[in-house]
Amino acid sequence: MSFPRRLVLDTNTVMALWLFRDPRLAALDAAIAAARFQPCCRPDAVEELRRVLAYTHFGIDADEQQRLIAGYSERVTLVDGLGDAADALPLPLCRDRDDQKFLEISRAAQAEFLLTRDKALLRLARHRLVRERFSILTPERFVSDGWCQ
Repeated sequence: MSFPRRLVLDTNTVMALWLFRDPRLAALDAAIAAARFQPCCRPDAVEELRRVLAYTHFGIDADEQQRLIAGYSERVTLVDGLGDAADALPLPLCRDRDDQKFLEISRAAQAEFLLTRDKALLRLARHRLVRERFSILTPERFVSDGWCQ
């Protein structure tokens, strides 16, 4: 097995890891820091994170927002477009169109895992066009299943 293994983190997972520092995800944070996993994303996912961090109900000042974006950008590998032409099989459509990008990023990056708490994405985990390519699971399940060890 080659390292680092590729994974995709949706915006909620990124926030749980590096804004809220969810202790249940400490092993995932450590595994990423140790380069056992390589998070992958696209520029539109970074922009979504930037937008979400600016929501007033989080109360995050501009300097902290910039620090979080910079830290995230240092940790991820950006992937281009919608995926390689060799991987032309379609993806299922997510009920939430804003989350479709995470399926596309997973395909383009040839990621093994998409970590999310989003119910619409989690419902697609059993879809044949997904399960043949990558696993979709919650970050808590990823940790409890021992992937970070």
